[in-house]
Amino acid sequence: MEEIILKDKELFLYLNNLGSQPFDAFWELVSERFVWIPLYVILCYLLYKNFSLKAFIFILIFVALGTTVSDQVASIFKHGFLRFRPCKDPELQGLFRKVVTPGSDYGFYSAHASNTFFLATYLSILLKGKLKWFPIAIFVWAAIVSYSRIYLAVHFPGDVLIGAFIGIIIGLIFSFLAKKVIAKQTDQN
Repeated sequence: MEEIILKDKELFLYLNNLGSQPFDAFWELVSERFVWIPLYVILCYLLYKNFSLKAFIFILIFVALGTTVSDQVASIFKHGFLRFRPCKDPELQGLFRKVVTPGSDYGFYSAHASNTFFLATYLSILLKGKLKWFPIAIFVWAAIVSYSRIYLAVHFPGDVLIGAFIGIIIGLIFSFLAKKVIAKQTDQN
């Protein structure tokens, strides 16, 4: 396990040090949750256009529930594992580019990665038959947001990979549940 943690730190240092000051503001913006509100509005529009109103409402309810589960599980892990974020790790001080200072000391695993990959998986499964281009576009978005966390020195690559994996699992579960509910609603009509 120590060797994995060491490799994770080495990969973090490599990726983080690829950055440069002119790009810092861009990656800070990418990492902000509120900057993506226009994207969320577009996603709502796509869902509304491709599903009945009743199905659309259930889909949004499952988005809210899935995001809450994704976020809270990440919080439980952070307080359970107590792994320092890169920017708070005493062993790494002075070896990386520090762009932002997060409030919490612990970062295993990335809630940003989990939440974005949850949404990407969930919506891809629901929309893949209706919009062929959609899964690629939304997964690229999730990967960019997730990488921003490494760039900003708030997560190790392993934090992001585990967050993405758990987000995908939660997305699969919630898409299965949503499809069941939507099918049941369609059968009743």
